[in-house]
Order: sequence, then C-alpha cells, then structure tokens
Amino acid sequence: MELNEYFDFLAPDDIRIKGHRIGIETVLYEYLHRQRTAEEIQQFYPSLTLAEVYATILYFLENKEAVSRYLEDWLEWSHQQRKIQAANPHPAAERLRKLKAERAKQTANQGD
Repeated sequence: MELNEYFDFLAPDDIRIKGHRIGIETVLYEYLHRQRTAEEIQQFYPSLTLAEVYATILYFLENKEAVSRYLEDWLEWSHQQRKIQAANPHPAAERLRKLKAERAKQTANQGD
C-alpha cells in the first residue's frame, strides 16, 4: 500500500486518516507534543490500526516542512476557536460555571 493511500485529502487544511473522521493532526499532536509512542496513540484511539498510526508518523517525517505548516495552522485555528468559545460560552456552560462558583462560596462560608 502506498503511503498516500492511508489518507483522505479533503482540503489543504483537512487531511483525514482513510476510513476515519480522525485528522492527521490528532495523531501528530499526540506524537509530537505529548511524546506518545505509536503504540500508546493506537491504544488511546482504538479505532485506528497500528499501521495507520505509523503511516501518519511516516507521512509527517517524509513531508516535514509542509506538515509542520499544516500543524501550525491547525494549532493557531484551535487557539482562536478556544478564545471565541471563552468569549461566548454556551448558556449551559455559563450556568454550570455560576453553580460551581456559588457552591465554592457556600463551602467557604461554612468554614467561617
């Protein structure tokens, strides 16, 4: 099997592991930033085969410059999405945050 046959190239910023909704960024983040082995990644994502994980790592190693840019863009997009989410929390998340703050206040008052 050719290396590129392991992937679906949906867009320049969207490369998925064939047959999965998992993007290469997911595997590579675990490998590069969390320093997990291929075996650990496969255990964490059991729907992937070990061959698919190794193929993703090899794809990165053989296309380091382009895939590094792909990962940098993905990380930047992720950071921007978190900022937007923090600035505009879902109403349910906001209610939970308020409940947690109220409980913490009650617990602190009980200790006085």
